[in-house]
Amino acid sequence: MVRRIVWTNKADEIFTSILEFYIERNGSKTYCRKLNKEISEIIGLINKHPFLGTKTDIENLRVIIKGDYKIFYEVLSKELIIHLVWDCRQNPDDLKIN
Repeated sequence: MVRRIVWTNKADEIFTSILEFYIERNGSKTYCRKLNKEISEIIGLINKHPFLGTKTDIENLRVIIKGDYKIFYEVLSKELIIHLVWDCRQNPDDLKIN
């Protein structure tokens, strides 16, 4: 079953800041386009196989790792909610999902 993909405001904000960081650092959008495509592909895979990710300590929340990134998501009957895309090279103390 294909679900509607919904990004939380926090997920959208943090992923956008990751992309902006690489645009500024690299002086080009090339890597950002590649990263955005990779994340979109893995989210599409999750949408087809929603229980692919590992359960977390938070009820109904799963995580899947793609390279240096963790995607935290929740599966509902008609929606796939992306709660966070986290760059694992960041300080883990800054990671707050709720």
